[in-house]
Amino acid sequence: MSTIRIIKTVAGLVCFAAAATGCTSTVAGTASPAPTTASTAGADVFNGLNACRLLDQLTAGQGFDPGENKSARNQCVAVKPGWGSFALALDPEQGLSEFATANTGVVNTSINGRNAMQAQTTTGGCALALEVTEHARVLVIATLSDTADGIQACPDARTFAEKVEPLLPAG
Repeated sequence: MSTIRIIKTVAGLVCFAAAATGCTSTVAGTASPAPTTASTAGADVFNGLNACRLLDQLTAGQGFDPGENKSARNQCVAVKPGWGSFALALDPEQGLSEFATANTGVVNTSINGRNAMQAQTTTGGCALALEVTEHARVLVIATLSDTADGIQACPDARTFAEKVEPLLPAG
């Protein structure tokens, strides 16, 4: 892999991590567990779905390297040498409103009838956030190796999101 491709892949991973985490703040004091309620106690909206297994399933036979998760979050990136990468994040804590706040130029859209938002990434890629619940989303990012093809990133991200959506839990 050329140095430029490696740099673009690393930049894409950094943008992916930033888009997946959104903004957080630090508050001084002593941490204590938040009270649980019936609606949030033990809720796993993704029912044990694993981002890397899902990404590998959807990219099988298309020349992608196995997906890699480089954090403790349920997110994964699969690189296809000479093409670029797809990234997938299953975020049980942030919804579309957080995506809209963290990104500029957000466009409301729909993926297979599911509410979604789309935004360009700083690396010339495209991010699509699909709503699972008000406070949970799936993030799909396409980043192409050739930034001249950046305009193609959104159609590629959308096509991939259309394959991901039927595998998600109902909202």
